[in-house]
Parts: sequence; structure tokens; C-alpha cells
Amino acid sequence: MTDFRIKGGRRLSGEISCNTSKNGAMALVCASLLNKGVTTLHEIPRIEEINRMVEVLRSIGVEITETVNNSDTGEQMTLQIRTPEKWDLSSINQVSASRMRSTLMLMGSLIHHVGDFKLPHAGGCQMGTRTISAHKHGLEELGANIAIHENEYLITANELKSGKEIIMYEASDTATVNLLIASALIPGKTVIKYAPPNYQVQDVCYFLQALGVNIDGIGTHILTVYGVEEIKADIDWHNSEDPIEAMCFITTAIMTKSDLTVKRCSLNFLEVELLKLKYMGLKYEAQSKYFAKNGKTVLADIKIYGKDSVLRALEDKIHSLPYPGLNVDNLPFFAPIATQAQGVTLIHDWMWENRAIYFTELTRLGANMRLLDPHRIEIKGKTDLRGTQVVCPPALRPAVIVMIAMLGAEGESILRNVYSIKRGYDSLAERLNDIGAEIEVMA
Repeated sequence: MTDFRIKGGRRLSGEISCNTSKNGAMALVCASLLNKGVTTLHEIPRIEEINRMVEVLRSIGVEITETVNNSDTGEQMTLQIRTPEKWDLSSINQVSASRMRSTLMLMGSLIHHVGDFKLPHAGGCQMGTRTISAHKHGLEELGANIAIHENEYLITANELKSGKEIIMYEASDTATVNLLIASALIPGKTVIKYAPPNYQVQDVCYFLQALGVNIDGIGTHILTVYGVEEIKADIDWHNSEDPIEAMCFITTAIMTKSDLTVKRCSLNFLEVELLKLKYMGLKYEAQSKYFAKNGKTVLADIKIYGKDSVLRALEDKIHSLPYPGLNVDNLPFFAPIATQAQGVTLIHDWMWENRAIYFTELTRLGANMRLLDPHRIEIKGKTDLRGTQVVCPPALRPAVIVMIAMLGAEGESILRNVYSIKRGYDSLAERLNDIGAEIEVMA
């Protein structure tokens, strides 16, 4: 149990760099299980979600060596991964596996190593009903069978099929990653249609290409995978930067009315968010573009002029869409931003059953909000926020927006039990303190 004591109302200054992504790291770790050689993954964030996945993989025989590297984005890791000759899922760490949604992405690789196996139901953020239909239907098109029982999934895959054309049941990033991983070791051509080309999907595509799997259509909604018989290569690969963390820091600058440079932003995955903010009145400058260490992802440093920005509500609702639309994980950040925008903002979080309900935690800080239904919330601004005490919501993004709002609120706040934040952000309090925040970590 860790709490944050936050003294709000302080303006921040200087520069802060984006860490690499949680979602990309989890996808790459799952994809590495296809490789019979040694996979070395660099720039893996040192977060609780990664810790849980490492615990799960070690429990089924995967050898993982961790090396911690200090940087200006916190303590990142290099993971060296060696898969076992013989897989044994009977001893899988049930507790750790059930705490992650990412456990689902193990299916795509394990169907090539184990004919019949069980996985506990996927966990992660508590945001209402989250089906696995896109995973189940897609993998079954490839010849697997997934039976859903009360507390576990039973997966059988005795004869996988090549030459399939799969239409995604829904535009799910993790399901697309699962199908990419599964298709990579099915010799022949597999076509995946209605695939969201989000950052973690593209990361896995480029990684698989480096392992010798040809993939056409990267960055589009139709991916063609030319699977191979075997993957056995010693490879070094770099995880790319997190556009969700970039949005976190942009929002922090807005809420604290700060001039702040956010470095290493995944620009192509922030364009819609920045456009919305531009029309809301945010002043910013995207500086020269450059590539991430993977040589593929386009980055830029973004200078936010929070002091001089006067925000106003958009006339249209703000909602997410599959990439290249506004990222569903970035949508919650518009809730605290809307409290500082003159007028009424309607946010429609259509994807998750109950996540918008967590946005109302901002009312404890003085936000003027009206929950219309489990998906829609109306926010009236501009509102001066004040410090208070809040128990952290059990979902990553809602938890972070409460913390950011506390940074912009006058007075002292206490955010209780911040495990949800630590699931996806490494050393966040310490990094924000380096640019002028005052957050005390209370263990």
C-alpha cells in the first residue's frame, strides 16, 4: 500500500521525457515466446504490470534475466528471454496471471508450444464487462478452440490452419497482437482485416519482421502475415515510447498552467489529441522529428505553453476511435482538462462499461460534473480545484487523472493506494518532482 501526498498549485518547468510504453512492452514480451533463440528487449519500463508478466513466464519455465538501467525516464530494464525446450503450464502463477489483461496475449504463442492448456481469466483494470470475443473468434479461425469456464480458459490447438482471411470481431489492439503472434508460426499467408494499426500493433509487426516474418500492410487496417516454420534467432530489440505517457505530461502542463517541454513524444499517435487541444485553445509547438531507437517510430519534442493558454470547451463531444482516431487510453485525460475549459464538454467513453463513472472522482476536488449514463459525462468549466483525499480508482487511466488534477488543485491532497498507477508508470512521482512538483511517496 503506497499513498501520494501532493501539494498542488505549483507551476512546473523544464523538460520531461516520455518513458517507453507498457502496452508495447507487454506485447513484445508475449511475441518473444515464439523465438527459440535469445531475445533481448531494451527499454522495458520497470512497472508492476511487467513484474507480473515476468512472474508468470518464469513459473512456466521461461528463463528471464533482468538488467536495470537508470535514465531520465526512471529505471528501465533490459530483459533477456530464453524459452524452454519443454513447456509446463501446470505450475503457472495463477495469482499474477489473473491480475493482467495481457495474459490473453500468451494464447497466440502458447498454441504453438502446448497442445492443450489452461489460463486463468484475464484481470487488469476494473472497468465493467470486457469480453474476449475478438481473441476467441480470431484464434478459432486459425484452428484453435477456446472454451470459457467460470474461472479459466481451456485452449486446445491440435491443427492450425494456413491461408485464412480473418475479419476482426472488433478493433481490438490486444486481439490483433494475439493473431499476429499466432500467424507468425503458421506457414503460409494469413490476412487480418479491420486490424487497428495502433502503436503496440506496429511495434509487434516490426519485431516479427526482424525475426524473419514478412508482414505487408503495416500501418493500415489490413495486415498480411507470411508465417514461417520456425523462428530461431538471437535478436536485440528496442521498445518504443508511450503516447499515453506523453498525453499524461501534456495534461499535467495544462492543469498546472506550466510551460513544459515533453520530450520523445510518439507524434503519429498523438495527432488527433493535439488537434482537439489546439481547437480548445492550447498553445504548443511540435519541434523537429526524429526516430526512436527501433528506427521506426517517429518522435518529436513538444513544447506546451500552459501559462498563456486559455481553454474553451469544444462544441462537439469528445470520444475515442480505433487508431488513427483519438486513443481510448488518452480519452480520460480530457476530463480534468475540461474542468479548466470555459463552457460545457461532453465526453463519451463508449468502449468501457463503467470507466466514465470513475471520472466523477474529480468532483471530490471541486469539479462540476454530471454523469449522464455509464458512458457519458458532462463537465462544466472553468472550475478552481481544491485539495482533498481520494482513494485511487482501481483502473490505471482514471487513477492518473485524479493525481494530475491534484497537482493543479490548490492545497494538499492525499491519493490513497496508488498501485493502479504503478501498474503502468515508472517512478512517476519522482520524475514529476524533478520538474517542480511536490509529491511525497508514503509507503
